[in-house]
Amino acid sequence: MWRYFVPAAAFVALGGVLAFALVRIGSGHLDVHEIKSPLLGKAAPAFALPSVADPAKRVDSRNLAGHAYLLNVWGTWCAACEEEHPALISIAQSGGVPLIGIDWRDNREEAVRYLAQRGNPYQEVGSDEDGRAAIEWGVYGAPETFLVAANGRVLVKHIGPLTGDVWKQKFVPLLAAAGGK
Repeated sequence: MWRYFVPAAAFVALGGVLAFALVRIGSGHLDVHEIKSPLLGKAAPAFALPSVADPAKRVDSRNLAGHAYLLNVWGTWCAACEEEHPALISIAQSGGVPLIGIDWRDNREEAVRYLAQRGNPYQEVGSDEDGRAAIEWGVYGAPETFLVAANGRVLVKHIGPLTGDVWKQKFVPLLAAAGGK
């Protein structure tokens, strides 16, 4: 009899946890875009990646020292990245803060073609073909966007497509503290 009770009890417990999470998500108390990053308030990870535009050149975080910037992790294979692209173009045109891209686990030629067709919102784009830079940043999946202050500290992380509303509510209020416009 116990051999049936233990799996049944585990199933009921798992169902309870799932139901609790679904109720919290539905009520707005749990936001899947709000996974806390251990990087918040800490120094941004250093990176030096080959440039998507010119692999002989490097996109190096040392060149960003003393400047606030927005780091966006994306890929041509990512449908949500395509969804957020118009918002990134708009943010880049506003000139509030430089936008740096990390093209994650992607083909460089496809990335060049993608940006040529849709427009390039990035000041620089590094190619992270093996995904190591994204691991250092604690990336769960693309797209993810980070605001890094001029002092090199990560102020905010957003998981999922960056929209105009998310930009205004979550990032713009922090731009002055970050050292951006």
